[in-house]
Amino acid sequence: MRTFGAVLQALREHAALSREEFGDRVRFSKHTVASVELGRRMPDLVFVERAEEVLGNTGVLRKAFPKLARQPGLAAWFRRWAQLEEIAITLYTYECRMIPGLLQTEAYAGALAADQLPPLADAQIEERWAARAERQQMLRDRPNTAFSFILEEHLLLRRTGGVEVTGGLIDHVLEISKLRNVEIQIMPLVQESHAGLQGPIRLLETPENKWFAYNEGQESGQLITDPKVVSVLQSRYARMRSQALSMKDSLSLLKQMQGDL
Repeated sequence: MRTFGAVLQALREHAALSREEFGDRVRFSKHTVASVELGRRMPDLVFVERAEEVLGNTGVLRKAFPKLARQPGLAAWFRRWAQLEEIAITLYTYECRMIPGLLQTEAYAGALAADQLPPLADAQIEERWAARAERQQMLRDRPNTAFSFILEEHLLLRRTGGVEVTGGLIDHVLEISKLRNVEIQIMPLVQESHAGLQGPIRLLETPENKWFAYNEGQESGQLITDPKVVSVLQSRYARMRSQALSMKDSLSLLKQMQGDL
């Protein structure tokens, strides 16, 4: 981060801008600018994009950004999305493979890690959970951010980790559903019309009302910025919200599944 900060400072000074003047143009305080330049604070993608615009779009900062210090517990291909999550005002998640990280419990995450290949060391599992738990704080710490989740019913019917783990997971999801900024819907196991059969969808909206999408596969992930592709995924997600059970019916199903364990 110190190297990135030094480059930013050099570009700013070359443009004959004080920290305060530069801060005004990128809409961050001069104190934030100083922290980034001195390597004390990691910039987010919005800061980098605004700085590029102010400093002539050289591409230097944009290319250096992905190479910033490693974030423990997060896969390399996921970090840019995680950074966008930190500033998002809207987050949509549809999952058909596993319960999303933002809704997982430590026991459920541990059950997933136990099946990981190649096997993980205890320290790696703890590191991954710590990063996931930190991300989950967004749900409670950012009441003005809207979170929507669509989960396939079979994710809970699978009983990953066993009955006790699944019971704890359902309890946790029901508790999170009480937050006013969180909507959780269940896509029923029997559903004749389904707009999400092509796979998971993640969408987010930034404070500038720009939308991004993210697609993750095995050992890989892709941040999607093409507006046309993002628009298609938005349409699919919107259709799924109408196809899934209502929030009320979803909670009723979760309670029923809890009682059936």
